[in-house]
Amino acid sequence: MLYLTRAGIVLLLWIAFLVYWRLSAAGVKPAARRESAWSRTSYIIPIVLASILLSIPPIPGGGFLFSRFLPQRTDGYWPGVMLIAAGLGFSVWARQHLGRNWSGTVQVKQDHQLICTGPYRFVRHPIYTGILVAFLGNAIVVCQWCGILAVFIAFGSFWRKLTIEERFMRETFGSAYEEYRARSAALIPYLF
Repeated sequence: MLYLTRAGIVLLLWIAFLVYWRLSAAGVKPAARRESAWSRTSYIIPIVLASILLSIPPIPGGGFLFSRFLPQRTDGYWPGVMLIAAGLGFSVWARQHLGRNWSGTVQVKQDHQLICTGPYRFVRHPIYTGILVAFLGNAIVVCQWCGILAVFIAFGSFWRKLTIEERFMRETFGSAYEEYRARSAALIPYLF
């Protein structure tokens, strides 16, 4: 019987997500418009930094960033794993609704369609919402302040990226996108 450690379960969830993400990228529509390399770098570097912060093992005596944010007797492992799974699942659901319109960077595809179904009924950027929930779950699993810092860095990274996407979508879809913006939140349903 296969036995997974606590860290192994978290790692398996992220690996499964990344494998799905890579495989589902096949067959997307060609780009009609792309963001610049500088624009991509402005949100990729912070998300890589956040990922590194989430994967650093505990460092005894490593200072405030490596101290626990939950009491010693509180085990956030299983609630954190549930948040990781829920967040990644939400992102996959969103990815499936985007279909061939998806891209890892900010692009407008040829024959791009405005998707407002599935999780896009609730938020305009559900992939980011799901990944942020998964990052929060991972922060709870590691239970170190550097994990909380990683969530804030990831939020900033996704906020930067979604502002670029929103501009592209407004320029592409005009009033249809403005109507969609008026009835949906950017990241957190019913809030913002």
